[in-house]
Amino acid sequence: MKIRTIAKLTMGALLVSVVVPCAGFSQSEPAAQQAAAPVTDCFESREGYTATTRVENVTPDGFPNIKCSPTTHGVLWWGDPFDGTIPMGEMPKLGNEDWTKGDYENEEAVVKPREPMLMYFNMEPTKHCQFCHDGKTVPFPKDKRPRLLAAHQDIVEDSTKLMHGRGAIWCLDCHNPTKRNTLYDHAGNEISFNQPQKLCGKCHGEVYRYWRMGIHGKRIGSWTNGGKKRWWVCTECHNPHTVQVNRFQPIKPEPAPALPKGMKNAAHEQHEHGGTHQAEGAVHEKAAKP
Repeated sequence: MKIRTIAKLTMGALLVSVVVPCAGFSQSEPAAQQAAAPVTDCFESREGYTATTRVENVTPDGFPNIKCSPTTHGVLWWGDPFDGTIPMGEMPKLGNEDWTKGDYENEEAVVKPREPMLMYFNMEPTKHCQFCHDGKTVPFPKDKRPRLLAAHQDIVEDSTKLMHGRGAIWCLDCHNPTKRNTLYDHAGNEISFNQPQKLCGKCHGEVYRYWRMGIHGKRIGSWTNGGKKRWWVCTECHNPHTVQVNRFQPIKPEPAPALPKGMKNAAHEQHEHGGTHQAEGAVHEKAAKP
């Protein structure tokens, strides 16, 4: 009888020791989740210039439109990567050996439109820059020689010290002087703000080629050949007005991913040229010597 009583008391103590910590954990979990509330404001490529806000339950599966990084405040993933995008549009070929064929008009290559970024002081969204630069309110310039501007100090503090091209290029080398809602190249061809790469590529030819090949810049979407992809255009990552001061704003990297269970470190990644295989090759080579 005493043995049975002792056994029951022992089992009861074991149950209490197991259940109580689990109960305490389950009660603290909601508090931890509340403390880790999702970040709602972040940027897509350049902080302060491509701002976007998290909106809950916007995809058919109930996901938010984006997930913001609590570390960098950059976008980690998109619920719908193609939301708000438009076809990239026609792109000129790069010679006879251009494997891209210059065909970007279909919906397989899409971009976020840049023209909405032109709206200044929320004035007349259909006219944008042209609202003031109509030739009357702000007269059309007689030439493109650098001069001190009375406005837009938030973009360039001192327009006489614009350092793009190390001082060789000024505002009106890129901005159309009479149709201010567009850009234009050295030949006078109009270029949409949605396709700034067509202007940047006139001088930055090597980088432009790498961008078209997918070596430079950013893409999200399908991995398949010809699959739908969103491309980032030049001005989403680079600010052409502060190029000499800050060519590219670095961001704090995300923490390294957790190692697989049972792996104590990632020393295997420090081996070069095949790691273990290289070491084995050296052993065989040494054994083969007389």
